[in-house]
Amino acid sequence: MRLKFLALLALALIAFAPQASAQDMRDPITGQNISGKGSNPNAKPPRSTGILSIFGGSTTIDPKYAPGSIVVITKQKKLYYVTGPGTAIEYNIGIGRAGFTWSGTHKVTAKKEWPVWTPPAEMHARQKGLPKRMEGGENNPLGARAIYLGSTLYRIHGSNDPDSIGMADSSGCFRMHNSDVIDLYDRVAVGATVYVIN
Repeated sequence: MRLKFLALLALALIAFAPQASAQDMRDPITGQNISGKGSNPNAKPPRSTGILSIFGGSTTIDPKYAPGSIVVITKQKKLYYVTGPGTAIEYNIGIGRAGFTWSGTHKVTAKKEWPVWTPPAEMHARQKGLPKRMEGGENNPLGARAIYLGSTLYRIHGSNDPDSIGMADSSGCFRMHNSDVIDLYDRVAVGATVYVIN
């Protein structure tokens, strides 16, 4: 009876809780602004609880992947950080649009907080009006963190457009909510293996 009462109370609280606007979406655990609006690039963002991704959670994975590695399955629009034999944390991601998906195995070669964005020549040719260089900050498309993959131009990174997570509209990078990429960034080591599977 007590559990039934608690479940009904939780549902009532959710139903009557004030809804955050798209302009000020807050991470329910850390309180971090994850809308991409109004964040301070000079402030140290709060650390995630490290238990579950806000937009994903703990799951199982093929035990052939070593703890500390990352597995990206583009068809699922999911990224998995392997925490132990057969276990992983699952995150939702945005992927490359048609013609920009890829597969392969790389190592994490660098990690950067509030990274600078320098669009490559190929991107400038496809999309006129891009800046030559954009400093890290709330308007930067790379978001709060970037994890660099091998010698490629591809990264796992945050985003200034949270609505793009779950979509296929990047130029081949993997986009994450800023709260999720901060959590992943704090877990993954330079040198970790990243498997990208279509």
